[in-house]
Amino acid sequence: MRLTCVIIDDEPLAVSLLESYVLKTPFLELKGKYSSAIEALGALSADPVDLLFLDIQMPDLTGLEFSRVVNENTRIIFTTAFEQYALDSYKVNALDYLLKPISYPDFLQSATKALQWYELVKGGGLREKISVPAKSEPETIFIKTECKLVQIELSKILYIEGLKDYVKIYLADQPCPILSLMSMKSMEEVLPANRFIRVHRSFIVQPENIKVIERNRIVFGKEYIPISDSYKQKFLDFLAERSLLPKI
Repeated sequence: MRLTCVIIDDEPLAVSLLESYVLKTPFLELKGKYSSAIEALGALSADPVDLLFLDIQMPDLTGLEFSRVVNENTRIIFTTAFEQYALDSYKVNALDYLLKPISYPDFLQSATKALQWYELVKGGGLREKISVPAKSEPETIFIKTECKLVQIELSKILYIEGLKDYVKIYLADQPCPILSLMSMKSMEEVLPANRFIRVHRSFIVQPENIKVIERNRIVFGKEYIPISDSYKQKFLDFLAERSLLPKI
C-alpha cells in the first residue's frame, strides 16, 4: 500500500528535508510541496491526498486553521518547532506531530503510524498480513507520553483519571501513573467497551481489576473512585452481567 502525500511549510530548508525523507520512504508518494497553506488549498480541494506533512506556524493561514478545511479523509502530521502546539494538534484530531529539527527515524515512525491507520481502519490489510482475526480485540494500546509512544497492556490498567486536556493511566505494576495529552472521550473510544466502563465524569475503570466496592466508591489500594449518579445504574448493570450479581 502506498500513501499519497503533500508537504506544506514556509521554510525552504524544512521542505527540502521532508522531501528527501518522503523520497526514501517506499510507501510514500509525493504529490506536491507548497510554501503556504493558501497556495495548497486549491490543489488539495481538487485532488485530495492521503497524508499531509503540515507546518503549524505559517503566515496568512496557519496549519491549525488549514487542517479544519482539508478533506476529512486526509490524515495530518503536524511539523513544528514549538512543543506547546502539541495540545492544539490533538484538538484538531491530528494523527501525529513532529518536533523540529526532525530526524528520519522520527519521520518514519510517524509515517508508519499513518500507514497502519489506513491499513487497519480503511482496508484491514495489516490484519490479514499478520493473520489476526478481524474480530479479535487488542491486548495492548500505544499511548503518547513525553514525546514518545509507550505500549500498555490493557489487563494492567486499573483506572484512568481525566484532568482537563490530559489523562492519567494507573497501572497495577507501576507506582506512578502515565500522563498523556488526550481527552477522556478519546480514551474511552480506544478502550474495549466490554472491558472498561466510565463511572464518573473523571474516571474510567476496568471492573476485572476491582477488588472492593465500598459506599458507592471503588477502592484501589488507598485511592477511592467515586461512582456518580449519572453512571451508577449503567455500572451496576455492567457488573451484574459479568459477575452474576443481582441488579439493584
